[in-house]
Amino acid sequence: MNTSLPYNDYGSAMQRRFGGRVQKLAIDAGLGCPNRDGSIGYGGCTFCRNDAFSPSYCREERSIAEQINRAIEFHTSRHRNAEHYLAYFQSGSNTYANVEHLERLYAEALAHPAISGIIIGTRADCISSEKLDLLEHISRIKYVAVEYGIESVYDATLKQVNRGHDFRTTELAVEATHQRGIDVGGHLIVGLMDESRESLISGMKRINALKLNFIKFHQLQIYRSTPIAEEWLRNHERFLFGRADSVDSYIELIIELLRHLDPATAVERMVSSAPHNLLLHSPLGGLRPDTVRQRIIERMVALDLRQGDALER
Repeated sequence: MNTSLPYNDYGSAMQRRFGGRVQKLAIDAGLGCPNRDGSIGYGGCTFCRNDAFSPSYCREERSIAEQINRAIEFHTSRHRNAEHYLAYFQSGSNTYANVEHLERLYAEALAHPAISGIIIGTRADCISSEKLDLLEHISRIKYVAVEYGIESVYDATLKQVNRGHDFRTTELAVEATHQRGIDVGGHLIVGLMDESRESLISGMKRINALKLNFIKFHQLQIYRSTPIAEEWLRNHERFLFGRADSVDSYIELIIELLRHLDPATAVERMVSSAPHNLLLHSPLGGLRPDTVRQRIIERMVALDLRQGDALER
């Protein structure tokens, strides 16, 4: 853990691993989702809007190599220079295709001379032994990680947001990926309907049991033209952060989640951003994510709190 921070910082952990600064480059490989095309459902998760988190350089119609080049230009222009770049297959479910097609996509990214490895964002119900065989083979040559959208540890919540699978599916996928020696990350949404502060903190036991290498916490952002937006407009009292001035409550909750998180799990993100024109509601109001992150750090330091310090010993 970076001792200058009160939590296990993902960026610092990756820098130690690679011996230099690491930058992820988002890739859109044009892969879909079984929860949209009818394989398991239609409409997708009620909170999802892909264009809310895809960078401007990340466009399906461009080749993967072109996306990588544009991504490097984008980050370099913002003084985010790095010694190592990881191709982050972000948009869609990036194991949702046959193995031969996936192998071609991953190989194209890894063929780029600037790329040191790949991170695969996907769903737990889109993995198989054959796909893990492929990823395990690649991991012997280049860095590989799989990032699963967990979203919630509670089946009732997953059903309400039309996730299309239960938490047990996530447990099995994470376990199978670990068994191949592949790094595993998870994405958790904070503030979904009917989840309380207490249930979220209690749920960290299930998260810790996954033994994730890294985790992202994202505040629930209500995007326009999504089913969850309709629910929020009907009854925003169902949501933990149903008020516009709830940023302080969010900060306090994230601190508690970090205190109940295994210190071995690196924290990649505690807050997310999205284009303001797509947002109907965010608990952060108009605050920038880096401002909120800094307030979390300052609060933890002031109170002498650290990741994992509330775990039972």
